[in-house]
Order: sequence, then structure tokens, then C-alpha cells
Amino acid sequence: MDEQSGEEPRWTRRQIVGGSLAGVSVLAVMALLIVGLANQGVGTSISDALEAGERPDAPPIDLPVLYAGDGIGPEGADITLDDLRGRAVVLNFWASWCTPCRDEAPLLEAIAQDYRGRDVVVLGVDTQDLSDNALGFISQLGLTYPSLRDGTDGAQRDYQVTGLPETFILDKQGRIAHHHIGPVTIPEQLTQPLEQIL
Repeated sequence: MDEQSGEEPRWTRRQIVGGSLAGVSVLAVMALLIVGLANQGVGTSISDALEAGERPDAPPIDLPVLYAGDGIGPEGADITLDDLRGRAVVLNFWASWCTPCRDEAPLLEAIAQDYRGRDVVVLGVDTQDLSDNALGFISQLGLTYPSLRDGTDGAQRDYQVTGLPETFILDKQGRIAHHHIGPVTIPEQLTQPLEQIL
């Protein structure tokens, strides 16, 4: 009680708001700590898992063949990653309108040629594109490795692709062993991690 007036002390609006904000902040910090402890050791993305030295399972793919090759086909048939178990996969996300994709395609073709017969398949995933433009791209560059058609961009989302091109190397068990962001400019960017898993 206030001794001079005989009234109970009143809280000011500022004190009430400040106290409420402090309480909410404490609860938010506690919630973050609980979530952090619950997810301890669990990668939040493909990149996080790879940085931690893990090989996360590759998200499943079930897409139609846009261009057949290396025993993958016929065109229009659906292919899954499970169909490729036992082979290492160089999985390259690309589009015909992507200039860096055009620049790296001859390197991917050379890698596909060099690794034929070694349980390795270079596999393109055409995304954000028109099929006719993609087939024109393949024809103009004389590519022989197969490509799938990601017409809904679902595979691109599942692999957390942030820009084109991006390339993943999957081991023979279907786990992601390497992720290369941006265009491949020298073969060793892919051949070194490939050799580590073969």
C-alpha cells in the first residue's frame, strides 16, 4: 500500500507491456533451447549433413526420361533412383536457358565418356524448362548421357537446389556424397569425389 495515499500501487501501461515482452522473450528462448536439444545431431539440410561429414540419403526421384542413354530409357519411361542402385550417380540439375549449364555440359559429357563401364552414370535433370528447348540443347551440344524431365520442379525442391546448375554425386547405396554448387569448370571438381567413392 502507498503509505501517503492509502491506495494500492498501480502498474503503468509501460510496466505491463515491458513485463509481458520479457515473459514472451523468456518463453521463446526456452522453446528454441528445447527444439535445439531435440534436434541435436540432426542436419537441417543436405548441406548441413555433408558439412558434418555425413552422407544423407538422396531424396527419391521418379521422373520420365527426357533423353535416353547409358542403359536408361526408353524416352518417356519413368526412372527412379532405386533403379540405379549399385552405380554411382552424377546428378546434374540444368535448363536450356542457363548459360553456365551450356558451358559445363561438355565437361559432363567428357566425364560420362571417361567413366562408362565403371558403374557410374551421369544423369541430367532438366528443370524449369520446356521439353523441346531441352532436347534442342542436348542435340546442339551432342550430349549422349541421359536426362530426366522434372516438369513440376519437385526434384529441384527436394534437393534444395537454389540455382542452376547444381550437381550431386550419389554413392552406390543412394546416399549423397558430394554437392557442387554452380557450374563445373574443371573435371576434378567431380572426378576427385567420384574416385573417393568408387
